[in-house]
Amino acid sequence: MVEFKNVTKRYGSVTAVDDVSFTIEKGTLATLLGPSGCGKTTTLRMIAGLEMVSAGTIMIGGRDVTSAPASERDVSMVFQSYALFPHMSVLENVAYGPSVSGDRNATQKAHEKLKLVGLDGYANRMPSELSGGQQQRVAVARALVLEPQVLLFDEPLSNLDAKLRRRVREEIRELQQTLGLTVAYVTHDQQEALAVSDKIIVMSNARIAQVGAPRELYEAPRDRFVADFIGDANLIDAELGAHNGARAVLRLGNLQLDIDHRGIAPGPVKVAIRPEAIHLNGQSALRGRVQKAAYLGTHMEYTLVTPIGQLFVVDRAVARPLAIGAEVPVSLSDHGLALVPN
Repeated sequence: MVEFKNVTKRYGSVTAVDDVSFTIEKGTLATLLGPSGCGKTTTLRMIAGLEMVSAGTIMIGGRDVTSAPASERDVSMVFQSYALFPHMSVLENVAYGPSVSGDRNATQKAHEKLKLVGLDGYANRMPSELSGGQQQRVAVARALVLEPQVLLFDEPLSNLDAKLRRRVREEIRELQQTLGLTVAYVTHDQQEALAVSDKIIVMSNARIAQVGAPRELYEAPRDRFVADFIGDANLIDAELGAHNGARAVLRLGNLQLDIDHRGIAPGPVKVAIRPEAIHLNGQSALRGRVQKAAYLGTHMEYTLVTPIGQLFVVDRAVARPLAIGAEVPVSLSDHGLALVPN
């Protein structure tokens, strides 16, 4: 288990991480997610011991490692650039760590880890002879061969194309679950975080904005930042009526919806309307005009101008695309709506 207790990191007058506390449970994958400059990579580097904390405590496996050097933390990191030695073969790269430590079984262990990541026949190749995805697997094998308590990933898929990113993220998740690894994973890609994580730690401006399971963050964001950052969301002004048990009436222009109020006080609110909550059919009193349209193979993406504001819509009816300027009825379902305090 990894624990951060009121951890702060300063570089002179700049605070990169500000009073951050969280826990990564043993055998789980937790993602540090946020925009560039939010402090997520600095947080990962503090777990690794590559950056020392300015204040606070870091625990790994119940041991205080706040002041321990990287070599004594029993963690391994997979870097964004892979950081493979170009003059060494795949096998030599993977066996390097245990060899330096004097492990006589380094070569055998390296072969085992290459087999684990699906590169059993690539031992004698050079890194330059591998694809980006294969280099990523070598980097993972090199980290695993050290048998760390915690495995760290720093933007591991950023150098891969979209199709390969999806495949490699599935491989990383499957490996983590099969081996029961404790993993801290840094990314700025929301879909990537939703796909691989047991827990997501959303960071903004050096602090934690919200921590939770992927579904919790998507369906019940704590504030406007999280609602807008996790997935696509249309943030619309609305009015929340008086509570009636767990439900309340939400008014968006001339629309009224019965919704779970989530403990938010009656009055002006923002509602995050996810694209899947918007349907372009029915006899709704709300109508929209198509401002933009894009064909993406499996679906259409539209931007609609409506009386309640501009709406981004995903529509699976690709056989019947709407023309720019077309008017269409717009209905909303309560699944995919999330209330956000004003």
